[in-house]
Amino acid sequence: MMGETFSQLGSREDENRSILPPSPAIGNKAACYSSIRSSKSFCSCMPREGTAGASFVTCPTCQGSGEIPRELEKQLVALIPYGDQRLKPRHTKLFVFLAVLTCLVTSSLIIFFLFPRPISVQPAGLNSSTVAFDVTDINLNITNILNISNSNYYPITVTQLTIEVLHLSLVVGQVSNSLLLHIGPLASEQMFYAVANKIGDENTYKICSWMKIKVHHVLLHIQGTLTCSCLSHSEQLVFQSYEYVDCRGNASVPHLLVPHPT
Repeated sequence: MMGETFSQLGSREDENRSILPPSPAIGNKAACYSSIRSSKSFCSCMPREGTAGASFVTCPTCQGSGEIPRELEKQLVALIPYGDQRLKPRHTKLFVFLAVLTCLVTSSLIIFFLFPRPISVQPAGLNSSTVAFDVTDINLNITNILNISNSNYYPITVTQLTIEVLHLSLVVGQVSNSLLLHIGPLASEQMFYAVANKIGDENTYKICSWMKIKVHHVLLHIQGTLTCSCLSHSEQLVFQSYEYVDCRGNASVPHLLVPHPT
């Protein structure tokens, strides 16, 4: 009877005893494995239960349930499941579409507003003139008007004006002025400039000085260059005009019609 009892107890202990050898990872923080293609060894994370010490950190791929050696933290590769939501962010296509649309709209607006448009310069004619006679020369001072129009969406600055006046293909007057005239976007401005001319032609002198001749006009060919600066670059605008100037009276305003007494 006693022998049978010991026999039964022995059999129960044999049933609870594991037939596998003890794992080499027991008591260690991680089990190491070797790759068949590399001589390097890799360590897997182990459960936190029974671990202690500062040389281990939380395993990033074990959902916080294991640890890995701290010295291998930057060498191990973190694996994320294919079905993880972090790999499938919501509204990805919408965000990409909005980003592309924003870039296209911004680029279009920049090109539209910064695209260079023409700056027009139109001579508006003679404003006034004064005449003085020397022994052989005619001193004719004229004041003309320029209309400047800015078609751009940004301001421009007029920096220089160069004028050359010709009479009978001869240069009779020149002027070069440095300016600082600001013209706003889509705006127009008028500019006055004066030129002192000296005409030494003998026939012209007779036409202007003789009282017997009723028409006292000389034809002046005006050529000019206007320099404008905008958006860190300069642009030169060339213009020309022809003006009939009364060389007999002391002053003339051709745009005003004054009735003569009968």
